[in-house]
Amino acid sequence: MRRNSAQLNKNLKKRGIDPIAAKSSAASSSATTRFKGRNFISPILLLLFVGAYTLLMPMQDQGDGTSQTMNWFVVAAYAFLALMFFVRRPYLQVGADHVQTRRMMGDKRLGKDEIKSIMVQKGYVVIQPAKGGNWVFSRLMNRYPVEQMGERLEKLAAAHGIPFQKS
Repeated sequence: MRRNSAQLNKNLKKRGIDPIAAKSSAASSSATTRFKGRNFISPILLLLFVGAYTLLMPMQDQGDGTSQTMNWFVVAAYAFLALMFFVRRPYLQVGADHVQTRRMMGDKRLGKDEIKSIMVQKGYVVIQPAKGGNWVFSRLMNRYPVEQMGERLEKLAAAHGIPFQKS
């Protein structure tokens, strides 16, 4: 049973869901804070693309019904993709010794040793990892609560000696 619950917890952790049976105490799990945003720019751009495609569709040669069906399938697929981008909310999870977020290819996690610095600006939070590109969380692009994120990240930086800059 322990092995199964460990595997289940590992899979839940990969998907960004809290584990069922935590290995550590309840106090450490309460230290995790999740800040959710809302992606609206990508869905709007996709819907504009669908609109342009729909307007240009009648200009194509419509000799048979198969191309017409395929065109409407493409429109529906892009509209569904826009809906998925809107429903799947971006987040930043700040734990006792890590940060985690959802990227295009899945959830990414940085431990305290992998964070080079944290910078909070008006409307932006930038986490610079030791390896790879910066993680930028914007109030304008994804509607993140930047002020609250900055306060929580400042506590994380102070606890682990991570360089923190607020401007």
